[in-house]
Amino acid sequence: MASKLPIFFRLARAIVLTFAGLWVVSALAVFVFAARDNARRADAIVVLGAAQYDGRPSPVLKARIDHALSLFDRKLAPRLIVTGGRGEGDTTSEAAVARNYALRRGVPDSAILLESSGRTTEESIRAVASILESRDLNSAVLVSDPAHMFRLWILAHRFGLTPYTSPTQTSPALNRRARLRYMFQESLKAPAALFLEEAVATKLLPPVRKIIPDEISP
Repeated sequence: MASKLPIFFRLARAIVLTFAGLWVVSALAVFVFAARDNARRADAIVVLGAAQYDGRPSPVLKARIDHALSLFDRKLAPRLIVTGGRGEGDTTSEAAVARNYALRRGVPDSAILLESSGRTTEESIRAVASILESRDLNSAVLVSDPAHMFRLWILAHRFGLTPYTSPTQTSPALNRRARLRYMFQESLKAPAALFLEEAVATKLLPPVRKIIPDEISP
């Protein structure tokens, strides 16, 4: 028995160090992707949904759409995909609100595609991949908050897209402590996105709504 203990402890230490190393790499990637804009010509610009209030985009959603519109004006893609389903108690979807906002700012209706069923990041990206695949398209510029970018990139690759990340830099600022918590949450969720369905990962990780405001929670 005694001879087996050192083996057990060495194995346990190796496992702990492996997971710690994976987290460090993930945390660094979250910071790098948050600071880097890789926008380039693609088949579509994809706006990740956020909260809406009675048909009006929340400040977070507005910042995401505004950034996407600036990319659209630069003619980086001929179409805009707006995402986000209907929250509990809502009368409309995040995608519909984003579409109306884009229309009011001059984007042709024919250039806008809706993904209005997804209630999580994974569901939305999976649906976007299906939308593009049905049109024999593949590449997309992904627009969301900075800390969200690395996980989006992972999920897009997982569902067969060629992604280019472009974080909005005008999203309403969180206080420094909340921003760091948001990035910490994403540093845990990103590697989980490689292997786990989001519904499973959510049960294993701290609830994101207790860490960041509801309107940002992806």
